[in-house]
Amino acid sequence: MTTVINKKRVVVTGGAVVSALGTEWPVILERLKTGKNCVKTMREWDVYEKMNTRLAVPVDCTFPQYPRKKIRGTGRVAMLALYASDMAMQMAGLSGAGGENCADEIPKGRCGVAYGSSMGSVDPLVEFFTLLVDHDIKHMSATTYVKSMPQTCAANLEIFYGLTGRLVTVNTACTSGSMAIGNAYEIIQNGIQDIMISGGADELSPADAAVFDTLFATSTKNDRPEITPAAYDKNRDGLVIGEGAGTLILEEYEHARKRGAPIFAEVAGFGTNTDGTHITQPNKETMAGAMRLALEDAGISPLDIGYVNTHGTATGPGDIAESIATEMVFGRPVPASTLKNYIGHTLGACGSIEAWITINMMREGWFAPNINFYERDEQCGKLGYITGKGQNIDTEYVMSNNFAFGGINTSLIFKRFRE
Repeated sequence: MTTVINKKRVVVTGGAVVSALGTEWPVILERLKTGKNCVKTMREWDVYEKMNTRLAVPVDCTFPQYPRKKIRGTGRVAMLALYASDMAMQMAGLSGAGGENCADEIPKGRCGVAYGSSMGSVDPLVEFFTLLVDHDIKHMSATTYVKSMPQTCAANLEIFYGLTGRLVTVNTACTSGSMAIGNAYEIIQNGIQDIMISGGADELSPADAAVFDTLFATSTKNDRPEITPAAYDKNRDGLVIGEGAGTLILEEYEHARKRGAPIFAEVAGFGTNTDGTHITQPNKETMAGAMRLALEDAGISPLDIGYVNTHGTATGPGDIAESIATEMVFGRPVPASTLKNYIGHTLGACGSIEAWITINMMREGWFAPNINFYERDEQCGKLGYITGKGQNIDTEYVMSNNFAFGGINTSLIFKRFRE
């Protein structure tokens, strides 16, 4: 006997980002429309003589004064996650300033967290390494591990809000944020939780830049930060590392409607798979497969998608594989652009930052152009790369795609909300 599960609708009732573009949508929109990126030359990285890149996108922000007892175990990555999540929770009407819960709105055990990052904070890891190198424990403290542990963002969020529901920590490199949103969506869809705090964060570290530098995948236009990265352009020379955080509050539709919550979009579909071929080389077939899974989950055709927010790292193999995969799925020059040309590659945060901005662009009816894009690399797929002043598009559905080391592919579809 087959059991039929009536899957629940999942909506977005809050969202926020901490990024070099800003934290509030009107500010982000204004900066996107300038057509200028946020990349800086990091002269303090000159001490790393054999590292080729000197480019990054730091976030200049002042964190709110949260109660000390609630943030003792937060390093910078967890603070970025907390800042984005607190703004999103307040937007959703689920928290007051400083994490004061609206108890009536969060039934005990029915609100969970799905959150990720590439790793925990880097500085506490140095404390561990100093112990191993110098055989001296003096640099370690009671919070060294909790600041550096992989689950630091998710764990600190559930402690901050006093949550007792499901916790999922997602550490899948550059798909951490998108995978967290997808997991949260499925958890609510299947009735396990009513509300999920979902997203991803990563802090800027020269170590992250070095990872890609050793793969010859970073941009070295160190004296011209304004012209790079340049995803899909024939003259691109690699990615630029950024930092930030993005949080979406996902909620079961009837629960959200009952409490009169604002609804910004509906999560229509999610697809994820793995390459099973190579840990760093992308696979266009499985990338396309993830997009098709999302479309199947949403129950729609590729023709229904009005815009695709691409991963767009500005690396050679990545841009080529992704764009060809997208062309394979859509079979037409679907409007597409990447936000990484503006804010760099924010690693574990990119999927959630890009998802929230994509939702807002859909609501605005305007989609940001690919800056630093002048001539398509002939090896890249033939997509409708948005250029110039951006593009006005009236669409019911948008797709946001992300891909990661380990051959991990994700695709999210958001629907314009209608009762």
